[in-house]
Amino acid sequence: MQLIEYPDRDFLALSLAQTIAGQLAQHLRTAERASLSVPGGTTPAPVFDTLSGTDLDWGRVSVILGDERWVDGEHPRSNARLLRRHLLRDKAAVANHIPLYTGDADPETAADMVAAQIAPHLPLTVALLGMGHDMHTASLFPDAPMLARALASDAPPVMAIRADSAGEPRITLTAPVLRGALAIHLMILGPEKREVLDKAASLPPEQAPIRAFLDNATVHWAE
Repeated sequence: MQLIEYPDRDFLALSLAQTIAGQLAQHLRTAERASLSVPGGTTPAPVFDTLSGTDLDWGRVSVILGDERWVDGEHPRSNARLLRRHLLRDKAAVANHIPLYTGDADPETAADMVAAQIAPHLPLTVALLGMGHDMHTASLFPDAPMLARALASDAPPVMAIRADSAGEPRITLTAPVLRGALAIHLMILGPEKREVLDKAASLPPEQAPIRAFLDNATVHWAE
């Protein structure tokens, strides 16, 4: 794990956006397409705001959320809604967004179809991860009954996840897909998240799902 500490959150957002854009651009020099997986929530919004204005061949970039709540795309808790407001605009408006929510009755019904849609875009070029106070990332929650399956090396690319701590049913990219990204970044803010990260580093992924990605991740932290 590589840890980069920034003097403030604004500098982190600017630097991380530039790093991600640079990695995508470098990949596009030798490949037809690039893929970017991003987390939901409000924490990465400043990174998205900067990234959306980056001079990149966005028409050749596919954007995939790491996970999604099973709610309509206009719902206030929809990750896709936040994505459209902060990343899929300006120059990045032409990016190819592959939504995880399909409108099916439940995520279990949609998982195979979503997996087929993202398959051509794997391995991911860049994966940006977040981390909750319970050490979850994407929708890999410690209390999810299907966590062990989602962490397994032979897990399907996409799985439906239900957990008491998750609220709504969710759909998530699984550990092999996220861990298989060519570049993995984790963004965390504040002293509490830094303490959680230190704790996660000494626990197994079954207790701290973020641990499954730390060995190959660059962690970006600002107080």
